[in-house]
Amino acid sequence: MNSKPDTVSEYESVQTVLEQIKRHEPKLQAVAELLEAPAKAEAAHRAALAAEGARVGPLHGMPIVVKDIIDVAGVPTRSGSLTRAENPPCERDAPVVAALRGAGAIPVAKSNTVEFAIGGWGTNQTVGTPRNPWDLKTHRIPGGSSSGTGVLVGAGLVPGGLGTDTGGSVRLPAAFCGCVGLKTSIGLVSRAGVTPLSDTLDTVGPLTSSVRLAAEMLDVMQGPDPADPTTLDAPHTSPLRHLEKGISGLRFGRIAADAMPHLSLEMSEAFEAALAQLHVLGATIVDCSLPMPFDEYQRVGGLISATEAYATYAEMVDDAAAPMAMPNRRRMARGKDVTAWERIRIERDRARAIADVDAVMDTLDAIVLPTTPFTAIPVDDVDEDDMSYGNHSRFVNYLELAGLSVPMSLTPGGLPTSLQIVVRRYDDPLALRIGAAFEQARGAFPKPQLD
Repeated sequence: MNSKPDTVSEYESVQTVLEQIKRHEPKLQAVAELLEAPAKAEAAHRAALAAEGARVGPLHGMPIVVKDIIDVAGVPTRSGSLTRAENPPCERDAPVVAALRGAGAIPVAKSNTVEFAIGGWGTNQTVGTPRNPWDLKTHRIPGGSSSGTGVLVGAGLVPGGLGTDTGGSVRLPAAFCGCVGLKTSIGLVSRAGVTPLSDTLDTVGPLTSSVRLAAEMLDVMQGPDPADPTTLDAPHTSPLRHLEKGISGLRFGRIAADAMPHLSLEMSEAFEAALAQLHVLGATIVDCSLPMPFDEYQRVGGLISATEAYATYAEMVDDAAAPMAMPNRRRMARGKDVTAWERIRIERDRARAIADVDAVMDTLDAIVLPTTPFTAIPVDDVDEDDMSYGNHSRFVNYLELAGLSVPMSLTPGGLPTSLQIVVRRYDDPLALRIGAAFEQARGAFPKPQLD
């Protein structure tokens, strides 16, 4: 599917996407709300402009989906929770949605999410768990918390959409569902109009069918917004400028296998093949290590999220009658007993860890590792208290880095594997450049069979 249709009218393209979503939604369960009427009206308007020779921005006519914790004008934001079931329609778009719409993109659906975006398996026990499109016989995890966006993009039903990433929530569904996902540097993209989880760690990023489209979306999405002070001093470099420059002469650090305790054999084999491809493309691969073990990033990153989530949602978490799923309530409640001195110590330790990883990155252009330790498991096998799914992703948020997830290959069982490219804060264009080179060398990635 072209992201910016030319030979097919904008109206026809959006209508086709809507029909395909409606056709497959009963088995995928990825849509929180279909925006059929407003999307068709907007597409008809864009088609009329195009007929007069006018195009509205670089994403003219491109259908997108928006994670249901991000505001879209005229639609309630329910955050994947029955506690928000009666929310009124939003009065305005979140700035990131407004930016994409201003560039010509057309929101066609709000996509399902883990309740309040706190969870990486992608499960939602109250409003339902989307089905990973790569296995329609076994209900497998989609990854979370941007589960619905990952499913719809990974299934090939839309070219791109929005997610958020606090500990892996863009990269995990991208990895499990076989699409591209960019965890942006904090400060690049406004978080105004987004249901908060952790002010310290939350970011907004695209999930897309290609690295180029991720770069095109980031180019539009980034920029200062007074409603989000983290964006006011961030540098903004076009991710398209050097996208096709290649990676010859770049130096990548690889994480040793024994530092990734949950790594499966099939993921390890796919990663080794990807490293070989990067070497052929001219990159130098060297061993490297992080300041702390992956499990420690999981622990302290989870405590940061829990304390900030509980500070926001304490009344709901403590109300036993609130219709909130127990796993999500339990995750937020972990923040209740974190003392002030413990939180201060966490922040001091984090500042030191960021300085330590800066020293590691001084000799590297990027760190590469599998996005997830394993492929998508059956929903029935999920232990909601096990967070091993995010062992390779949480450190990126904790250390204020950026990370790109790009599909590597399919396992013999037909499930996607994914390469993660981690770069310094604000080096998002470099991650996209590396991902584009790898994607081109890898060749076209298949789409799942939905029929």
